[in-house]
Amino acid sequence: MILRRVFYYWQFVAVGALPLWLMVAASIFGSTAWQVLGATFGAIAIGFGLLVVSGLFLARREVRLEKAVSWADVGVLTLWHALIVLMGVYSVTAPWLSVLVVLVGLGAFWFALWELFDAARKRVREALVYIDETARFGTVPAGASPFPTMSNPAGQHPGTAKASPVDPSVIIIQEKSDER
Repeated sequence: MILRRVFYYWQFVAVGALPLWLMVAASIFGSTAWQVLGATFGAIAIGFGLLVVSGLFLARREVRLEKAVSWADVGVLTLWHALIVLMGVYSVTAPWLSVLVVLVGLGAFWFALWELFDAARKRVREALVYIDETARFGTVPAGASPFPTMSNPAGQHPGTAKASPVDPSVIIIQEKSDER
């Protein structure tokens, strides 16, 4: 969990640190002035890509609540960030590394988009099951509801916050059997 949280925070630091590393490394490791200029434009593009992928990871509810990315996210980010660091060092001797960084970046984008879509699909499925059970049985399923209700508009678990008043327009009539 600690490593996943570290990557959660690192992905936002990396948006500025890795492009900066590319510009500094291009000037240190024997590039010409034109290569440094190209590295600057490439660093801006990579920084934008890092920001987009980080935003897609952050868009998932479980990532925001846990403040930790998934293990698959850790793997994708590790591969992509390691290739970016290597690209800064070996950009002159291995220009194919730049192509590999772009391809892995595109893969990371589509992976993050798929995970966001999958997480949204699971949440919609849970909501539909909740609605279906409520409609079928006329009662709320057992357990605390993750969805807002009239008596709990915030969708909070009972006991975590002050209970809000019940809607006064609802009248509840309890039936008693006449057993004499």
